Amino acid sequence: MRAARLIKMVLLLQSRPSMTAAELAGALEVSERTITRDAQALSEAGVPVYADRGRTGGYRLVGGYRTRLTGLARGEAEALFLSGVPGALREMGLDDVSSAARLKVSAALLPSLRDASESAARRFHLDAPGWYQEPETPELLPAIAEAVWGDRLLSARYRRADGEVERELAPYGLVLKAGVWYLCACAGDSFRVYRLDRFTAVEPLTERFVRDESFDLPGFWEERAAQFARSLLRTEIEIRLSPEGVRALPYAVDRASAHEAIEAAPAPDDQGRVTLTLPVESEEVAHGQLLALGAEVEVLAPLTLRRRFAESAERVRALYG
Repeated sequence: MRAARLIKMVLLLQSRPSMTAAELAGALEVSERTITRDAQALSEAGVPVYADRGRTGGYRLVGGYRTRLTGLARGEAEALFLSGVPGALREMGLDDVSSAARLKVSAALLPSLRDASESAARRFHLDAPGWYQEPETPELLPAIAEAVWGDRLLSARYRRADGEVERELAPYGLVLKAGVWYLCACAGDSFRVYRLDRFTAVEPLTERFVRDESFDLPGFWEERAAQFARSLLRTEIEIRLSPEGVRALPYAVDRASAHEAIEAAPAPDDQGRVTLTLPVESEEVAHGQLLALGAEVEVLAPLTLRRRFAESAERVRALYG
């Protein structure tokens, strides 16, 4: 533990002109007294750490000293490619290796380029969860992530609508979608998608699986996500839209389905309104979605949904007099 901290301290000093004891203590999560002892240990080991006295003082490396401990370990290299999603790294338990990787890269750069990571971080940030959602980290995520990284088979219990099932999975990849974690895994001979918050227990096994090198995680996810979105749209409704309603429809319902329905619709009538058939999840869901369009949409069929809109309109009229 201390050896890793000493290496990290050298890399920190190599990447900057100097650092105060307080800055080093904050970066390494130790006390300033520990920093003093570590600096002395490094000096005794032949690392030229020099302490400047005074209010503006701090620690620095002298004589152009550069450590050769900048080679990336495999885990650090893998984590480096995920450094744009710090929240995801933290949730998977990879924060420490990612930090070490960034330090090594920074230490290996020319002095004029060492602020590149900070410069990028000031300008770009990825916030994965959607608005009005409180993201929750699945408790079992670190164990599942460990199995994914190690290509280790996973014994898991999974909660479904019809009860809990046990599966032995080959965990190929993790996906973070709008703040929700999913596992893409091979069960038997087929690939499937599992929500992590529905796992009730997991145990990485010692046995490893042979990864199918032709498996394309982004492509697989894109295909399954499209299939899932389509599978929800089990009902069709007929609606009549004003020009403003046509523009607003893709923002109220499934966007791809809205665009397809609009493209397939006949020409507008003499009032400029377009009649189209739209696939929706259910009448109840369509009612909630299309209410946002107000008078820009008229439901023509089915009659049960049309009556539901008429009742909603009457309740609003009664409320406002």
